Amino acid sequence: MDSFRPDRRDILQAALAAGGFFLLPRAARAQTGTAVSEPTPFSFDILKETARMLAQQPWTPPKVPDDKVLEEIDYDRHNQITFRKEHTLWMDQGNTSPVQPFFPGRYFKTPVRIHTVENGMATEWPFSLDLFDIPEGNPARNLTHTTGFAGFHVMDAKTGLDWMALLGASYWRTSGYSGQFGMSVRGLAINSGGAEEFPLFTKFWLEPSEDGAITIWALMESQSVTGAYQIVSHRDHGVIQDVTASLYLRADVERLGIAPLTSMFWYGKHNRFAAGDWRPEIHDSDGLAIITGTGERIWRPLNDPPRTMVNSFLTPNVKGFGLMQRERDFQQYQDDGVFYEKRASVWVEPKGDWGDGSVTLVELSTNDEIHDNIVAFWQPGPAAKAGNTYDLSYRLTWMEDSPVAPISARFTAVRLGSGGIPGQPRPPKTVRVVCDFEGTGLEGLGRADGVTVNVSTSRGTVSNEVAYPVVSTDYWRAMFDLDFSEVPAGDDAPIDIRVFVSHEDKAKTETLLLQLFPSQMDRLLAMSP
Repeated sequence: MDSFRPDRRDILQAALAAGGFFLLPRAARAQTGTAVSEPTPFSFDILKETARMLAQQPWTPPKVPDDKVLEEIDYDRHNQITFRKEHTLWMDQGNTSPVQPFFPGRYFKTPVRIHTVENGMATEWPFSLDLFDIPEGNPARNLTHTTGFAGFHVMDAKTGLDWMALLGASYWRTSGYSGQFGMSVRGLAINSGGAEEFPLFTKFWLEPSEDGAITIWALMESQSVTGAYQIVSHRDHGVIQDVTASLYLRADVERLGIAPLTSMFWYGKHNRFAAGDWRPEIHDSDGLAIITGTGERIWRPLNDPPRTMVNSFLTPNVKGFGLMQRERDFQQYQDDGVFYEKRASVWVEPKGDWGDGSVTLVELSTNDEIHDNIVAFWQPGPAAKAGNTYDLSYRLTWMEDSPVAPISARFTAVRLGSGGIPGQPRPPKTVRVVCDFEGTGLEGLGRADGVTVNVSTSRGTVSNEVAYPVVSTDYWRAMFDLDFSEVPAGDDAPIDIRVFVSHEDKAKTETLLLQLFPSQMDRLLAMSP
């Protein structure tokens, strides 16, 4: 199991989230090292009413009193600070999960107030320098007005290793099914892919269970929204979280992202040529899976696009979506440091009918694995206007695969190469698209049994379609050529491709959606002899 400590990707993520504004609690500010406050009544209904009332007030970002000191606590100095184990919440209490806070710093300036809840009464856990070991000469010793932590992490009662961490904006991560931290989720995304705003969790309330589960309540605040969240987390062959949220819009929001998932995709089999790294693949997730309201299963391999791309998939009453890691073979990564093959897939299962809307995928261009460049979320169909209220609940599962069993064959890999026939002159501007998929539902069939590759494309010409079982394996392969010579020079608008395999007019696979770029295909073909 991997113990969570903020790495450089977390630092960059927090820096991005903090770039626009900082938030401070609206409650009275206590001096560093104050005594434990008196218990006050607490419930989710009280928290929702607090968020609703805050949304009716104008937004004025307060200042950070210790801003100059916090700026000096950079990545290296932050790593010098350790929490004193004897102050851990719920340590040595059977199976109850212990909790430790994160120290603030340059990239975590926003004071986060933490409370414990017992029998409906909340008690604040006040920030104090005395809770931490801080080396001589570290600027953290000069904090005098900071009144909150940066976040917190939840530990396993027996091993002391982390299984969940909440740090930066409204982000959180878990160790998933394997003990390996990977992608993140967020409470809310606002205008991802554009002038993004990062709502922050400014207050937390924690109530553990004797079986190791924990309930977290959080107050969200930003210039456009307030919100009340309840996150109930437990572990069962992975981490399972039931999220309930009430959102109150202060302002119009162009792109409101519900249940956002954040991940990293640099390169995989279909764009291996995009990087000079020695490892075969580098990604936390390799595809977006969707189950539409009609039951269609969609698989969209992720891209490292030449520019920011935002794609929306209309899915009224969506049944589920997730960023998945389907490639589980160590040999395909060769990374014995971060073990990408162990990264959890995260699935979102809406509770109830979410109505009209779409699953939106935002892909940013990247040149390194330290950048989270993938975001997926549900976007309501009706415009998100000031005064709107949203009451939503959903389940998150951090497991090896989707908790929903497949009903047809799934695509497992996509590769690109030069089109045409080996040994003959290769046609210009033509790529071969090779799609591997499971053999589920195709048992006993062969190349000559009428298994059909169905391909449609927004531009270009498709030819040489064929599907067949791969010898000595349990999977199939579908191939076709895409001639994109009709695309004018300099035109790099994406080519959208839709693929599924059928037999006797019945779909035997999920629907594969590909988005290819002429500039990247030109780059691939230029590498061919």
